[in-house]
Parts: sequence; structure tokens; C-alpha cells
Amino acid sequence: MSTVRFNLDGREVEAREGESILQAAARHGVDIPHLCYKDGLRADGNCRACVVEIAGERTLAPSCCRAPKAGMQMQAQSARAVAAQKMVLELLASEMPAEAVRADSELDAWARKMNLGALRFPRRAQPEADASHPAIAVRLDACIQCTRCLRACREIQVNDVIGYAGRGAIVFDFNDPMGKSSCVGCGECVAVCPTGALLPAQPPLEKGVATQSPGDFAAAEKSPPAPLLQRGEERSVDSLCPYCGVGCQVTYRVRDNAIVGVDGRDGPANHGRLCVKGRFGYDYVRHAQRLTRPLIRKPGSAKSVDNTLADFREASWEEALDFAAEGLKRILARDGKQALAGFGSAKGWNEEAYLFQKLVRTGFGSNNVDHCTRLCHASSVAALLEGIGSGAVSNPVADVEHADVIVVIGANPTVNHPVAATWMKNAVERGATLIVMDPRETELARHAKYALQFRPDSDVALLNAIANAIVSEGLIDERFIAERTEGFEAFRANVLAATPEAMAPVCGIDAETIRAVACTYAKARAAMIFWGMGVSQHTHGTDNVRCLIALALMTGQIGRPGTGLHPLRGQNNVQGASDAGLIPMMLPDYGRVGDAAVRSRFEQLWGAALDPQPGLTVVEILDAACRGEITLAGTGAEL
Repeated sequence: MSTVRFNLDGREVEAREGESILQAAARHGVDIPHLCYKDGLRADGNCRACVVEIAGERTLAPSCCRAPKAGMQMQAQSARAVAAQKMVLELLASEMPAEAVRADSELDAWARKMNLGALRFPRRAQPEADASHPAIAVRLDACIQCTRCLRACREIQVNDVIGYAGRGAIVFDFNDPMGKSSCVGCGECVAVCPTGALLPAQPPLEKGVATQSPGDFAAAEKSPPAPLLQRGEERSVDSLCPYCGVGCQVTYRVRDNAIVGVDGRDGPANHGRLCVKGRFGYDYVRHAQRLTRPLIRKPGSAKSVDNTLADFREASWEEALDFAAEGLKRILARDGKQALAGFGSAKGWNEEAYLFQKLVRTGFGSNNVDHCTRLCHASSVAALLEGIGSGAVSNPVADVEHADVIVVIGANPTVNHPVAATWMKNAVERGATLIVMDPRETELARHAKYALQFRPDSDVALLNAIANAIVSEGLIDERFIAERTEGFEAFRANVLAATPEAMAPVCGIDAETIRAVACTYAKARAAMIFWGMGVSQHTHGTDNVRCLIALALMTGQIGRPGTGLHPLRGQNNVQGASDAGLIPMMLPDYGRVGDAAVRSRFEQLWGAALDPQPGLTVVEILDAACRGEITLAGTGAEL
């Protein structure tokens, strides 16, 4: 990495390639005030709080968007530079509301650091607060027009909601109230705002605290809100977003054992980004309806869907665990091991998934254990294990940074995987070609060069037509096929009849477009395929994924950055739960239960005999329960 040496406040320092004066100064321990600049955002240089004095130049220069040059003489702490910095901060501070809008305001922090003192300028008339959005409070009377929010909305999240109007006023869409605009509530603007002009609408603690007092759930919902906790010091707890399968890393801000805020961490999946769920969806943790202590049904209470808390009594954890264990043992002794089953969770840790499937297999004595993958990407896992030997994604979502072509089929990532969608939209802004295939016109389609709205249930016809076009145009990667695949000739023979012309009436996409999409994908330096449950949740879901795998293998679009196959997961640990064996036909690490050698290894490890027959899936468990063959599905008392 090349460096540039220059003089800063009388000492020689160096700047790395691509660094601004501001970045280089910060790395050398010189703090220059700045408000419109923030790491991760394009430098705009419009607030002028970061000006420095450069020898030989008549005017002061904004350090955030100015690169140092070899031998440059500059001062960030000269009398002239400091006077200008303080003047900018004082003018901006004069526009702030009298009451504190945000306790951790960056503007206030710089004002204190620069010892501003009493403000000398009158405050102008300012717009009223906008409380129309359920997640974000708008206080434009605290706005300093730094454009951080605009850049975050347009360039990071690519939602294009925030803009400028008139003489620099922030507006949402066509000057709509924020709650009436197309804002999706990702909160990226809140995360970057330096003054509190954009804030979380209200702390979730105001919505009610879990009390679990006797009474029905409806009454708990109507209970008065608990007072906002103000005491106690705030601490940070690193964690993972509990929602979709993107894998965003978060930091919870906790005070008095309650979450009061969420920040995105620089994880490999999100690099600080979050969506509305990850940033604001944490009020359930202390919701009034959440159970906080074990409950046991009272003798004689009715078993119905209209359960109320009054039908149960509180119990200690020891009593509840003993009660559940005795109930399981009683059913096992009376009805046999096939009468028990367990549902795990794709939102638990790998360790929890491993222990739960071990409990069912060694304690219940059967393989009747499953989780939501059956209703999610089971067909994808089956096809991936068959086609490439692994049921996991081949490349992370962020790899679209290296892709020339991105294919999204049967998925709506802007809704279901919003942070993943931001990386795709960023790639398009960079120049990548996006191909969207879906019977619906999703929001992502407006960013696509090709948006194929094919007829529902014609996935295989469309994908085989694309494969046919690749073969007929001679766009296959013959070397990759010869060295790394098998069965290609049989596949070629199978798709010979599926010409674009023959499949066009079936799938509703004209032959010319099918050929254009095939050429675009096959000729790309690096192309990546994403799919969702629109592909996998079919009676022919496995065939759909087989087709996608075939497209990647026949063109060599796998095994490199920006290539590969990525099923967009529904929950945050679907993959880990499957890896840990929380599925009925596989032991941990995808060893089949019918494989004697695999089973023997786990029998020695666990000290228990294992059932050689695959267990029932989620759907089969429910069918068996309806027939009376499964007495219990779960880990509570007998139903």
C-alpha cells in the first residue's frame, strides 16, 4: 500500500492510499470537528466544521473530502482554522431546540470539546415535529442539513426516500409526512444522524413490561404501560439479530436489564447495516404477554384454544422440569417410543439444537425430531447435498460485491431479507446486472435489467429453457464440466427438447428474452444465484433447485468470489440447526441415521442405542398426531 508524507500541525505524518486528511489526522491522534462526515458514507464536505488551513491556499479546505499530497503543509489547530471550526459549530448549535433532543448528540459533543461557551445567534423559526412514523420520530428543528441521512437512504440502503427541497430542507418522497412516505423503517438515517433530528419513535419499554399476573392474555395486552426506566448505567451486549437468515450482527444497549436500543455491528453479513426488524423489533423481550416463569395447568381446567393464565399455576423450574420429565416417561412406558416427537427451533443456538436432537434420539428413542426447515428449504438442502455435496450456501450474500450478474428467483429480499437486498442494490449501482425471476413484480424488479414474470409453477420449464440456450449457444464451461462434474451428457440430452421457443408458451416469457438472460448469465465473469421459498416450497421444489445447480455447474459459476448458489434462509439459524442434526433423517454433520457406521460412532459417543429408521418430519408428525399415533409433540406435559 502506497503512502504519502505530509506536515500536520508542525509534525511529519503519513497518509495511506485513499485516506482523506480527516482520516489520516484521526489515525495520528488529531481530532478535527466533523458532522457531515461518517465512516461508511461518501464524503460530502458540506458542513465545513472540519476545515483546515493549507499553506499556499487562500481559503480553508474541508478535510473530509480532501486528499493530502506529498509535502503538503497544513494546520488543523491554527488560530484561523479553529476560529472557523468554532464558528460553524456555534451557528449550527444556535439552530438546535432549547430542550435536549438527543443525549448523545455529536454536535453537543463537539461543542463541549471546542469550549464554545454561550451562543450569540438567535434561533430561526423551525418546522414542527413529525410523529407520523411508527418507528422513527422526526425533529427537523434539530436538522443541520448535513445530508448524512440522505446518503444513507440513497447510497447504503438504496431506498430513495429522503431528498432535499426548497432551500435545503429534508423531505420524504414528495414532502410527505414520514409515516405516509415510502419509508420502510430501516433506521439507517437514525443511525447516522448527528443531532437527533431523526430518532427512534419511542423506547419500547413504554409499551409494557412482562408481569405475568393472573388473567387472560387480552387483559395483559390492555394493561397500562410501564414507566420508562431511567436509572442505571447503560452497557453493551453483542449478539445476532433474531429474525431472518441474513445473519446480521448487532449490539444491544441494555439498561436495568432491559434493551433500550440496537446498533448494527461490523459483521460479515451486514457491516453495520440493519433493517426495521433488527433495529426496532425488540419490544417483545419485555412484552406484557411474555411468560417469565414456568406454568403448570391446574387440575380440572379445560384444555382448549382459549387458554388463560387463570387455567395455570406458577411453578419453580425444578418442579416444572420434573413434571415434564414424568409426563414424557409415562407416555414412553405406555405407548412406546414412536408416540413421542420433538420440534426444535431455528432461532436457537447450535448447542441447543444439538442437545435437543440428542434428547429426542437418546431419551425418547426415536428420530422423530425436526424444525422449520421442512417448511422452508428442505428441498434446497436435498438438492444441494445431491448436487454439490453440501447443504449450505456456497458464498455469502456480501459476495455480490464481486459479481457481474446477480440472479434472484422466487424471493422478495427487500421484504424478507432487507439487508441482503441492500447489497444487491449496491451492486447494481456499481454496474452489476440484476436478473429477477418471479411471477410477481417485486420491489427489487425496478433495479433489474431483466424482470421475468413467468407463469406460476413453470419454474422448471423456464430454467431448462435457459440451460438449453446455454448449450445451444456453446456457452458451457467445458473444462470445468470435465474436471469437476459428472452426468453432464445425460443432462444435456434431457434439456435438448426444452428450447426457448418450445418453453415460451409454457412459462410466458418470450424466447428472445430467455436467450438474452442465458447469455448474460453464462458470459459473466462472475455470476451468483439467490433463491427463496418461492422456489423451494413446491411439489417440484427439489427439481427447481437441481436446475439452478445445473446452471451454475455447466457454466463454471461456482467456487469463486462473486459466484455460487445461495438459498435465502427464513430464520437466523436454519442452517446451524440442520448442521447440528435437528432433522429426522440425519445425525449431526449430515450422517444418515440408516448408515450403520455413522450410527455406531454416535452410539459410542452418547452411550445409547439409536433407532436405525428415519424419523417423521414436521408435517408427518402432525398427521400422525391427528391419527392418534403421536401422543406428544414438544417437551411439555401430556396434551
